Amino acid sequence: MADPRTVTAALGHRTDARRHHDPSVRGFASDNYAGVHPEILAAIALANGGHQVAYGEDDYTDHLQRIVHSHFGPLAEAFPVFNGTGSNVTALQALTDRWGAVICAESAHINVDEGGAPERMGGLKLLTVPTPDGKLTPELIDRQAWGWEDEHRAMPQVVSITQNTELGTVYTVDEVRAIVEHAHSKGMKVHLDGARIANAAASLDVPMRAFTNAVGVDVVSYGGTKNGMLFGEAVIVLNPDAVSHMKHLRKLSMQLASKMRFLSVQLEALLAKDLWLRNARQANAMARRLADGVRALDGVEILYPVQANAVFARLPHEVSRRLQKRFRFYFWDEQAGDVRWMCSFDTTEDDVDAFLQALKEELARA
Repeated sequence: MADPRTVTAALGHRTDARRHHDPSVRGFASDNYAGVHPEILAAIALANGGHQVAYGEDDYTDHLQRIVHSHFGPLAEAFPVFNGTGSNVTALQALTDRWGAVICAESAHINVDEGGAPERMGGLKLLTVPTPDGKLTPELIDRQAWGWEDEHRAMPQVVSITQNTELGTVYTVDEVRAIVEHAHSKGMKVHLDGARIANAAASLDVPMRAFTNAVGVDVVSYGGTKNGMLFGEAVIVLNPDAVSHMKHLRKLSMQLASKMRFLSVQLEALLAKDLWLRNARQANAMARRLADGVRALDGVEILYPVQANAVFARLPHEVSRRLQKRFRFYFWDEQAGDVRWMCSFDTTEDDVDAFLQALKEELARA
């Protein structure tokens, strides 16, 4: 990673900022822990200087639209926003009426990890379905897809899927197509939470359009932060007829950036060529390396297929507690002893091997 002093010197300015962390410390807690890819930092610097029109009327946001068309088709329109929760809440509001509800997996980020924002800020009812692997199916959707004429029940209007899922599993193209066709046949729209959409595309070895606009998904929450950006995501509207007043909803949802060029240029740096894919492939490859190493160890069980950049495992609680003192990671279900290990675009083979060695040592102590 680029040293901040080097970047500053290259820009010809002096800084009195000091580094307050040890950049050699690595962890497997979240891909949000990683820094910013040097190409993203360079793009931000490139967009700096001079004046550009605020609130998305700048040249960078305009150019971003053409890049988004190359990935998601000529009807796609990107609305850069600050963060993933904001992206999801804004997108879901645009797809629903005041009385609308959203069907999602019980494990979905919008249900578990967004602090009630879809309900409290978006005014949406979430209709959740338990899933064995984080993935919805037409049959599972039908558990909640009913009661449209019942004024006593929130009306199911949207199916929201996450690609890849919160359990690290990936929907195939055919699985997404089946969900979209089923939802549309019942008059519902489809939202795809793509916080890790790049990892899913890399895993499937297909372009992102293959499981989005090509199969009829209406709106995507595109994730950039976990894929190397400093901050920022985008609501990408694939079907303009499915939404209403996106510009107004983005503002109402407090997701309209004044200096939007610095959001847009990051998305451009990811999407203009293959940075999004390089970063995702690296993270996925390191997760596979980690999983392969773990499978050789007694006392550790991998819980779900390792299809993207996450490894879910079950091991003795005391081993995890000791290991956490050496590497940061989170319990997924502490009572059961389930943990989640995440790999990032900057995770290296040495990082994985050091973690595996530490895990072996702690297992031996147990």
